[in-house]
Formats: sequence, structure tokens, C-alpha cells
Amino acid sequence: MTTTIPITKEPPSGDAAPTTVSGGGSQKGAVRASTAITSRLTSAARTLTPPLLSLSAAIGLWYLTSYVLLSPTRRFLLPPPHQVLTRSLLDRAHVNPMLEALTVTAKVSVVGFVFAALIGVGIGVLMSRGSFLERAIYPWAVVLQVIPVLAIVPLIGLWFGYGMTARTIVCVIIAIFPIIANTHFGMVSVDRGAHELFTLSRASVMQRLVKLEIPSALPSMMTGFRTASGLVVVGAIIGDMFFAKGEPGIGTLLDIYRARLQSDDLIAAIVLASAFGIAVFAVFSVLNAIVTRRR
Repeated sequence: MTTTIPITKEPPSGDAAPTTVSGGGSQKGAVRASTAITSRLTSAARTLTPPLLSLSAAIGLWYLTSYVLLSPTRRFLLPPPHQVLTRSLLDRAHVNPMLEALTVTAKVSVVGFVFAALIGVGIGVLMSRGSFLERAIYPWAVVLQVIPVLAIVPLIGLWFGYGMTARTIVCVIIAIFPIIANTHFGMVSVDRGAHELFTLSRASVMQRLVKLEIPSALPSMMTGFRTASGLVVVGAIIGDMFFAKGEPGIGTLLDIYRARLQSDDLIAAIVLASAFGIAVFAVFSVLNAIVTRRR
């Protein structure tokens, strides 16, 4: 008698292995993603916590000054933050003229920055052409930087009038030096080996400038642009204050609010002007970071 023994076929080990590996890979991917998110949140918290704490301390000190140090009859000198918010920043009748004036200041800032960038880069490149040109131009660039702008404002008004042209000139004077200095530094810091390679290739002066020097100097130039972006806003506001002919800028309103003792509107206008300056600086900081990473 023959006994039949049933044979049970088991699936090859390769059929189950991919499932196990796939599950493990998914879990590892999820863990990695969670770790990355946690790391980013931790980094963001470390970055944002100090300025938020200092802002909270400043607001607390503001309230303390308004309600404790100032008597009710003198509280108009520094109204509390919520009063500035409700009476100025959240009131369309008050904030709309500020936004319109800020738009004018922004236009002046943009035009002033463009002229400062073009002139500053041109002078920086010219200074890098030789030591004689550097010694001939750089001292005057320093003089332009250290001259008090307020001292020459009357002269600018006398020569160029009291409109947009004079405001733009003030922006250029204030913002041009960092562009000149950083462009010159970037141009003279180009690698000598790269220069020798272009010499062996018999590259023309323009080819060397466009393909080697300017790309190599771009990170340094972006640093100058970032610094100038903040200065040009200051120059535009100063121009608004002293050259009131034409459309009023935010600086014009600051002067008007100061004269009328409108502290609520004065502080609100300062907040808007500061926010604009911070936004401009942040944009150029991001651009600078992008250029640096690509280098």
C-alpha cells in the first residue's frame, strides 16, 4: 500500500522579501521626513524667538511709559500701542494718505537705487582698471560718504529744485558708497589663475569683464546692493522731508504730523516706513543668499 504524502508549496522567499523591504523603506522615509520637519521647526523657533521676545519687551516698555511714566495730560506724547492701532493703522481715513505717500517714497527709492547701482558699479569697475584710477577716485568716494547730507540739502535744492529730482539725488548720495566699495573689492579679488586662463585664450577686455570679472564679483556686489537697499529708503524719507514740492512722500507726512503733534499718526507712519525698509532689505537678503548658494 502506497501512502501519499501531500506536499505544500511555500511561496519563494523573494515574494515576501520585497513587501518587508518596502514597508521598512516607507517607515524610514516617514521618519526622515518627520525628522526634517522637526529640525526646520526647531531652527525657525530658534531664529524667531529672540526677536519676538525683544518685541514683546519693547511693547511692554511702551505701555509702561505711556501709563506709568506719563501723566494723562502728557500721554499724547506717546500714546499706547492699541491706540495707535485703532486710531491710525486701522482707520482708513488716516492710513490711506500714509499708504499713498509711502507709494511715492517707494518710487523715489526704486529710481534712486537704480541710479546708485548703475553709477556705483560703473565707478567700482573703473577703479579696478588700475591703481592710479583707484587712488584718484576712491578718496572722493569716501568724501561723498562722510559729508553730512543734511548740510548739502540746501545746495541740492538750489541747484536741482525741490521736487523728485532732488529727492533722487539724496538717495544716490546716501546709497552709492557701499556699491562702489563692494564692486571694487569683488573685481580686484578675482582669481589670478582665471585671469591667466583668459589671457591664454586671448580674450578681449570686454569678454574678460563680462564672462569672468562681473560673475566672480557678483556675490560681493550683491552685498553692496543689500546694504544700499536699506540706505536708499532712508535717503528717500530725508528727501521727502526737505523737498516737499510735488507729491508728498511718507517723510513729508512725518514732518506734518510732528508739527501738528499728531502722535498717533506720527508713530503709525514710522511703523509703515520701517516695515517698508525691512521688506526691501529682506528681499535683497534673499537675493544675496540665492546668488551665494549658486556660487
